[in-house]
Amino acid sequence: MRGRSGWSLVLLAIGFGYLGLFLLVPLVAVFAEALSAGVGAYMDSIRDADVWSAIRLTLLVAAIAVPLNLLFGVSAAWAITKFEFPGKSILVTLIDLPFSVSPVVSGLVFVLLFGAQGWFGPWLQAHNVEIIFAVPGIVLATVFITFPFIARELIPLMAEQGRADEEAALSLGANGWQTFWHVTLPNIRWGLLYGVLLCNARAMGEFGAVSVVSGHIRGKTNTMPLHVEILYNEYNFVAAYAVASLLALLALVTLVLKSVLEWRYGLDGRAGH
Repeated sequence: MRGRSGWSLVLLAIGFGYLGLFLLVPLVAVFAEALSAGVGAYMDSIRDADVWSAIRLTLLVAAIAVPLNLLFGVSAAWAITKFEFPGKSILVTLIDLPFSVSPVVSGLVFVLLFGAQGWFGPWLQAHNVEIIFAVPGIVLATVFITFPFIARELIPLMAEQGRADEEAALSLGANGWQTFWHVTLPNIRWGLLYGVLLCNARAMGEFGAVSVVSGHIRGKTNTMPLHVEILYNEYNFVAAYAVASLLALLALVTLVLKSVLEWRYGLDGRAGH
């Protein structure tokens, strides 16, 4: 037992050392650099009009992408776990597609489809519709990158729960909407919130696909990650780290909420048993 305890301490030390080196130290460095010129310089950087434009765009894109993926994720998980239909395995495979495709490649695909020289480019130009290098393109790219998160969180959860509760509700006279609202949704609420949280975090932090389709138009199509890159390339390090610190704060809030949801979900799971 003493030898096993010694190995446990060694493994814990390695784990915490790894976390400290690759997670905590960079996080501390971001805030230290952001405040290196003082709180006044930090606040001036945050108040910049282009920074606020990037913040608004980031929140707007997340506010559109997350509800769309919520609708898709719940619908896909419901269909996959509660029904049998042709093409079910293909749908499950397609849900994982954004995980296997580079975000940059997915952005290039949207340029190929909707760019000025793309398949639909001439039609879009003729009807004065802007997608690439505009907000719609950023939303499309973000939706594509983030749509597996909610579905992938719900599918194993709903598959484990089975169909018994829904079938019992239907046998008692409930319609489909009543069954979903009063039976299915309460059973998946914590997993659903967890998936939404992860989806939102990825939507606000996405860089690769958004970088390709945005055009990097300052004050118009720059999200927060893109604006950090521009400021850093301009050697405006304080402003770059200030905006990066906002993203880091969002990540910390996401981590706290994730831990709370895992704790609540664990409590519900133990109570159910």
